[in-house]
Amino acid sequence: MTTPVPWIVVSEFVVITGLSGAGRSQAADILEDLGWFVIDNLPPSLMSKVAELAGAPGSSISKVVLVVGTGPYHDEVLPALDGLATQGLRLRILFLEASTDVLVRRYESSRRRHPLDHEGRGLAGAIEAERALLEPVKEHADVVVDTSELNVHQLRSRILDLFEAESPEAGMQTTVMSFGYKHGLPLDTDLVIDCRFLPNPHWVDELRPLRGTDERVKAYVMGHEVTGVFLDELTSLLELLLPAYVAEGKSYLTIAFGCTGGHHRSVAIAEEVARRLGEQGYDPKVVHRDVDR
Repeated sequence: MTTPVPWIVVSEFVVITGLSGAGRSQAADILEDLGWFVIDNLPPSLMSKVAELAGAPGSSISKVVLVVGTGPYHDEVLPALDGLATQGLRLRILFLEASTDVLVRRYESSRRRHPLDHEGRGLAGAIEAERALLEPVKEHADVVVDTSELNVHQLRSRILDLFEAESPEAGMQTTVMSFGYKHGLPLDTDLVIDCRFLPNPHWVDELRPLRGTDERVKAYVMGHEVTGVFLDELTSLLELLLPAYVAEGKSYLTIAFGCTGGHHRSVAIAEEVARRLGEQGYDPKVVHRDVDR
């Protein structure tokens, strides 16, 4: 029995393999967006070395993805996977496949050459040959995903279902911003909402020197009926929009709230919207761009 190597500290090690054209690169890109360290087309004999380097003292790499295709080193894949399994790390194998007719259409549309399309066997023959060649690897897979009926967004959703909860930087990163129109519109934003229709604390002498983070200013802004109606309608809209953005594969979303100076109304509203998004399961970052200007 082989003793696990004690210096390996990699918490996650995923090998993506499967049929050419089934979505290996797309799956790797999705995991890379989630903060994984991705290496494509690595010879299997080097897998253990990568694990050693990632687990070395001082390494900042904790989640590694290796993308393994069909190539001249195919016979080395299973022994290399067995070697990784003995190194004291958590290994999972994700196998992607698709029907032959779907793969044929994908290759014809991309005009790429299949890696096994030689010796006069034709594209469909090459796909079937690869399928047979990879069957032993498929038997070792922890997860098999058939991408025949999945578009790129549906594949992303499937990968997120499998891996998102275990990745610290997973999901759409949401920012809620306040700003003042007199300082210009923020350039890096997706949704801009004008709060200048709300009652302005600036015209209340004791509130003018304060900011929207102050409880007295918040109480003033929230104490008007129009504010409650506005926030309830906005919350319903965001409950619709944010899951749709996530499903679309958006990585970053910024919602900006503006008032005249960026001191009172926009700040108070941004704080409240961020609180409500937190109740919906998001963890938004709050930025008050102009609160001290």
